[in-house]
Amino acid sequence: MWGVEGISRTLSFKDISGPLVKAVSLKTDKPDKPAGWKDLNGMGKLGVLEVDPSLNAHEIHLKYRVREYMKRKMEIENIEGSLQDFAKGYEKFGFNREGNCIVYKEWAPVAEAAQLIGEFNNWDGSKHNMEKDQFGVWSIRLSDEGGKSVIPHGSKVKFRMKKDDGTWVDRIPAWIKYAVVDPTVFAAYYDGVYWDPPSADKYHFKHSRPDKPSAPLIYEAHVGMSSKEPRVNSYREFADEVLPRIKANNYNTIQLMAIMEHAYYGCFGYHVTNFFAASSRSGTPEDLKYLIDKAHAMGLRVLMDVVHSHASTNAEDGLAGYDIGQKAEDSYFRTGARGYHSLWDSRLFSYGNWEVQRFLLSNLRWWMEEYMFDGFRFDGITSMLYHHHGIGMSFTGNYHEYFSEATDVEAVMYMMLANDLVHSIYPDATVIAEDVSGMPTLCRPVSEGGIGFDYRLAMGIPDKWIQYLTKKKEEEWSMGDIVYTLVNRRYREPCVGYAESHDQSIVGDNTYAWLLMDKEMYFGMSIEQPISLIVERGIALHKMIHFITMALGGEGYLNFMGNEFGHPEWIDFPRQGNNWSFDKCRRQWDLADQAHLRYKFMNNFNRTMIGLEEEFQFVGSNKQYISCTSESEKLIVFERGDLVFVFNWHPTTTYSGLKVGCEIPGKYRICLDSDAAEFGGHARLDHEVEHFTSPEGEPGKPETNYNNRPHSFMVMAPSRSCQVYYKVPE
Repeated sequence: MWGVEGISRTLSFKDISGPLVKAVSLKTDKPDKPAGWKDLNGMGKLGVLEVDPSLNAHEIHLKYRVREYMKRKMEIENIEGSLQDFAKGYEKFGFNREGNCIVYKEWAPVAEAAQLIGEFNNWDGSKHNMEKDQFGVWSIRLSDEGGKSVIPHGSKVKFRMKKDDGTWVDRIPAWIKYAVVDPTVFAAYYDGVYWDPPSADKYHFKHSRPDKPSAPLIYEAHVGMSSKEPRVNSYREFADEVLPRIKANNYNTIQLMAIMEHAYYGCFGYHVTNFFAASSRSGTPEDLKYLIDKAHAMGLRVLMDVVHSHASTNAEDGLAGYDIGQKAEDSYFRTGARGYHSLWDSRLFSYGNWEVQRFLLSNLRWWMEEYMFDGFRFDGITSMLYHHHGIGMSFTGNYHEYFSEATDVEAVMYMMLANDLVHSIYPDATVIAEDVSGMPTLCRPVSEGGIGFDYRLAMGIPDKWIQYLTKKKEEEWSMGDIVYTLVNRRYREPCVGYAESHDQSIVGDNTYAWLLMDKEMYFGMSIEQPISLIVERGIALHKMIHFITMALGGEGYLNFMGNEFGHPEWIDFPRQGNNWSFDKCRRQWDLADQAHLRYKFMNNFNRTMIGLEEEFQFVGSNKQYISCTSESEKLIVFERGDLVFVFNWHPTTTYSGLKVGCEIPGKYRICLDSDAAEFGGHARLDHEVEHFTSPEGEPGKPETNYNNRPHSFMVMAPSRSCQVYYKVPE
């Protein structure tokens, strides 16, 4: 059953056979069937089947993937002690201090020989040869000399390995904590940096994590392009200058993009080269910790945009450099076509591989424990879920599209382990999946047989708004279609709704403000001149689109930085096509700050609509009822939580004495009005007016009520505006 009270649809499908893909393991010393395995074959009915009975036809598939997850977890527990200990790989691999020694370990099973090189030995590894164990792990121990580390903090290092053809290649250590590039050399390769600052220089967190909110109100941000100047912004500048803006606009969560190191700036951080390294463009690891700690001090939770769906193809400075033609069991990546994403030009992980699981799970724990991130937004989940990666697919909702031989059970098993791990370490973590397919069970707990995410991004919503803004005249907008798109989500699988994210702000696309007002934004935004019809319409619809998305689109809400005030320009990272310009790789915050510009109206409204959640907590409410979708009158009326929302999309008609239905009787007043003067409206409503309800129909007979609501009250609904009414306490 999809949808919510008032609107729903039922889907039913035929049975299928179980998938053919089976997980493989790198380790050779674990039993094929660990202790407790016999108990799994008799597992009871999965909880996800209780939530969605339509899944019963696919019980074989669902139990198969649960068995794969439980089998691997028990293998990990038998060999590593626990899943939590397994995810401490960063304490074993990479560089670690053991007493008065540095111990460096690297997994490279097919290397013929290996050396540690760096500035500390003048890049000559002849005296620093490494030894290999039975599992393909190379190691070396370097004792301090004269009471000092042989490898100075901040010095460059690399891993040198010998291929089977006798040639040597240099790679950045896979578990490196920091990597830098020579800014004076065009297209220079990155170098790994040994990062172990003295205690006095380490950043020590002062503030605890904020409590988990009832609904995440997420401000999606890119630190590097957050400066108002055309340059790369720093973590500390973002903390000092941008965080206060986010807090002032009442968001409770930040989602940081492009944190994991990536060699190409224009990839938006999605072609990761060094998974444990904070991007050096914006500062040091200590600088990033300062940002997160300051956010926590303000009560803001911080999520990281984590990329485990693929990796950069860069060999010289990325993880892909460890693939030197070996079999999948000895590599981080799958082989052949299965290991390459044709549209993204990136490498694909071998998710069933023991050491790959250690690497990726440890990566999650590292960011949570070392940097105090409060959770993650997993990028590109659709690519992970299916062997076809979603390429050329148009998902219709047929369950066969989700549970078949096309499903990548190894990747599903990894995601179940990841969500199990994250929530066991930090139960209040927020983990969000970016999935366009709508896979059922994605956001149900692992304990029920689900994949374990807390939310999925409601990616169909911006697609609908773009369709309306670019291909339909305003009079063709369908109220029922808008509502259906906003509420069409899986029962008891929470979503984060959004009208536009960074995707709509990238060069080649357009922000909604630009789609609505175009070049008028360059010369028609001053309040010192009469407002044009285009700007008036644009500001009104911009407010309504974002607000109805927040109010109906999910159990959370997301906005990309700058869209709250209608940032006029797209993002264009430095590239050859724009002569490596930073001109549009910034945010023009001053547009919202200027008292004489109309951008402030959209910013004021965004601040107030986001702030409404703190007072009324309606976004996460299960109570959601649509009582009116009138195509002729262009009206949408609904309740979310205990609030009553009235949206009048008609471009010219204002309704006086409009009856709206509600559940709770009493006295109502306006708590938000997009037509208010402070939001650039016409101030057509008196906010002091009190609206008293009247009973409708016969008690206990919904069919006799007004729009199936037992009570109603009368309002005025100005054209192209929306209002929210709250019940005044007795």
